[in-house]
This record gives sequence, C-alpha cells and structure tokens, in this order.
Amino acid sequence: MQELRVVGVRVELPGNQPILLLKETQGERYLPIWIGAVEAAAIAFEQQGVRPARPMTHDLLKDVVRALGATLEAVNITEMRDGIYIAELVFGDDRVVSARPSDAVALAVRTGAPIYGAEDLLDEVGIEIPDEQEDEVEKFREFLDQISPEDFGAGSGSGGSGPA
Repeated sequence: MQELRVVGVRVELPGNQPILLLKETQGERYLPIWIGAVEAAAIAFEQQGVRPARPMTHDLLKDVVRALGATLEAVNITEMRDGIYIAELVFGDDRVVSARPSDAVALAVRTGAPIYGAEDLLDEVGIEIPDEQEDEVEKFREFLDQISPEDFGAGSGSGGSGPA
C-alpha cells in the first residue's frame, strides 16, 4: 500500500462531473476518481474549513464512530472492479467496512486518518504526470484555491452515480 494525499476536488468539464485527485506521498503517481457532487462538496467543505449549521452525513458518521469508541485507523483504496473503485474503512481490532472511496476520503479528511492506495491499483490506473505537465497540476491547485464548495451543487443531486 502507498500512502496518498488529497490534492483536491474539481469539476471536470464539459460534463460537470466532480473528480477527486489523490497523489502518492512518496511517489509521482496520481489517482483520479470521479465522484458525486455531494461527496465532492463534503470533501471541499472540510478542506476549506466550512462548517454547515447542521452536520453533514460524513460529520455525523465521524461523530457516531467516536461515540461508539472506535477510531478510523486508515482508508484503503484497494482495487477497481468493473470500472468501480473499492475502498475499505479500517478500524482497530481488524474491523473493516467496505465503502465508496469518495465517502471514505470524506471521512478520512474529517478524522485525520491516512489514505492508502494498493500498489496493484496504482500500477493499473495511476497516472504519472511528466514534468512538462506539472504546470497543469499547479493550475489545478490554483483552481482549488479559488473554488467554493457551493460550486459543486451540494444537495442538488443524488451523488450516487459514477464509479466512486
């Protein structure tokens, strides 16, 4: 497993499909995951420190996990099966819960849990961005600095479609 960090989320045009971009902390590969608008907003809210008046689903889940005395130890993005990414929430005592990567990452950014990608998955779908394209990643980061969670249309869709 390789540790990953969240580069951010953005909306891919022209289809207005949100994308989550993760990058190896000790490598050069990126892992793009198309996600739902609600999950994109949840990740963006947390990254930007936005606190809604009432807890979002991922905030509620974090509070439930804590109330049950558990700790999210890690998020593992393990494989892609039939074009769909598979992730696991890893708790203490070898307790593992299957999850969509978008939900798992939204919870990880709230709890500070590390995110890992399976080496086989990164070999299969990871993208290395050549030096001449690094400016595109920098533009992506600048875009992330300027976008607001509302740009993802939180609450306007089901968020259940797509491969996340």
